[in-house]
Amino acid sequence: QVQLVESGGGLVHPGGSLRLSCVGSGFVFSSYAMGWYRQAPGKERELVAGIGSHDVRRMYADSVKGRFTISRDNAKKTVYLQMNTLSAEDTAVYYCSKGLSGDYLRGFVSWGQGTQVTVSS
Repeated sequence: QVQLVESGGGLVHPGGSLRLSCVGSGFVFSSYAMGWYRQAPGKERELVAGIGSHDVRRMYADSVKGRFTISRDNAKKTVYLQMNTLSAEDTAVYYCSKGLSGDYLRGFVSWGQGTQVTVSS
């Protein structure tokens, strides 16, 4: 059974930083692409960042390019999302997701329970 457990969310001031973590279990973590989605109130869930199984290929939504960095540690079965220069527009519930395969272009299935990120002064 696939389990994805996110952590690291919280309240941060505009311009601040947070690092989200997601531990995966129930599957061969190193064989699958991983991603981070987010969903703000009243908006659809959007893909924020994705990383291939071998930590070579990465993708970012235009709204976070240059501010967010996705990375993974296959030995720890963990994927991270480093978020810098946060603004109120980044306020959302952030979800970790497992890819259909090692390539994030194939899409994602299985989401965690989410972690709330609130950017406010």
